[in-house]
Amino acid sequence: MLNGEQMHVRLSNGYRARARSVINVNSTAIEIPHQWYNLVADLAIKPPPPLHPKTFEPVKPEDLSPLFADELIKQEVTDERFIDIPEEVIDVYRLWRPTPLIRAKRLEKLLDTPARIYYKYEGVSPAGSHKPNTAVPQVYYNAQQGVKNVVTETGAGQWGSSLAFACSLFGLGCEVWQVRASYDQKPYRKLMMQTWGAKVHPSPSDITHAGRKILQMDPSSPGSLGIAISEAVEIAAANDDTKYCLGSVLNHVLLHQTVIGEECIRQMEAIGETPDLIIGCTGGGSNFAGLSFPFIREKLKGKINPVIRAVEPAACPSLTKGVYAYDFGDTAGMTPLMKMHTLGHDFIPDPIHAGGLRYHGMAPLISHVHELGFMEAISIPQTECFQGAIRFARSEGIIPAPEPTHAIAATIREAVRCRESGESKVILMAMCGHGHFDLASYEKYLQGSLVDLSFEEEKIKESLAKVPQVQA
Repeated sequence: MLNGEQMHVRLSNGYRARARSVINVNSTAIEIPHQWYNLVADLAIKPPPPLHPKTFEPVKPEDLSPLFADELIKQEVTDERFIDIPEEVIDVYRLWRPTPLIRAKRLEKLLDTPARIYYKYEGVSPAGSHKPNTAVPQVYYNAQQGVKNVVTETGAGQWGSSLAFACSLFGLGCEVWQVRASYDQKPYRKLMMQTWGAKVHPSPSDITHAGRKILQMDPSSPGSLGIAISEAVEIAAANDDTKYCLGSVLNHVLLHQTVIGEECIRQMEAIGETPDLIIGCTGGGSNFAGLSFPFIREKLKGKINPVIRAVEPAACPSLTKGVYAYDFGDTAGMTPLMKMHTLGHDFIPDPIHAGGLRYHGMAPLISHVHELGFMEAISIPQTECFQGAIRFARSEGIIPAPEPTHAIAATIREAVRCRESGESKVILMAMCGHGHFDLASYEKYLQGSLVDLSFEEEKIKESLAKVPQVQA
């Protein structure tokens, strides 16, 4: 068992004092979890299976083998409650885990709220977000299988940089298709990926059939995660030595992220707190699932009863405005059909600055949990999110990535309600990454040129009309 000082040394320099002030209220150190948690095992009603895009029959493991490493396919379909984390993966996790749980006392004071606000901060990882939690095991399993190269898509660049980082450790080639809007807005994420050895292409590109088709229809397309997925999947399917890695949505990705929630449960127990409300932003859903799923397990056991709230951008509101239906995970229709909340696979969101949340669908498992009533969802426009981010930065000192600003805005809303009602709720927030490479968007906000972008009802109706008609 590590003592408090040993654990303190493992945390990134800039966050030692904050982490120590919260976690070391209890002298028992928090260890890195040695197992990932699979929520499917504890659900009485299992989620609908993915379907083959041509036969509409449930996907078999062999159908996925051209794209994914064998061990990841096993994890995707397993009903086991816990999966052991390989020691080689834990060894890499030690570079930044455990991550700090921090009480936002200065934000509480600024808001004059009786609520107690905590945030689980994943920005201390080498890539600055929660994404390495799954990038490292995905690359590890591919390396174990003898795969030479992996390909992927990325929106804001947090996932692409995390995969490039992991590949640099295990000696794999890495090729990334970055959504054009984010590629242009965030050049330093591209440079970060290239520093770790990755090749980076703006998406849509003229390298793939899928990309060329989109460019023919719209040469100035801002791209989308759905398009970038199509491009990466096309390359993986055509090369025997190459596999595809995904940074969100799929069960095995959400599984790996549960190290966040497992740590956080122990950290909150160590300081004698129980969350009344858990808040996280959602795009594909991995950071939200990573924090909330272990708490949902405890909720199902009857030990706790927090409200669990997902927050999505008003311009891409899959949970709050989409339909729950089988749809493709990509724009070109190459992936299996997944039962999820979707805006339609060819829906291209406006180029909001939260590039990691510009995805047409929600993780099938999160969608299923939402349908079962274990969580709720709201959407917030980006100007309110950046307003919250400025208040957070000027009180807590951390400049958030645009994605978690949605969680911050929702937390501020709730804290103000507590001020008005006098309730002293415990609010736990997922703070999934820093915004050091997103300062151009902050510049627009501070200059007053950032505007709210929202979906067009007709645009969504047109997209939803193309969702495959599958009898579920």
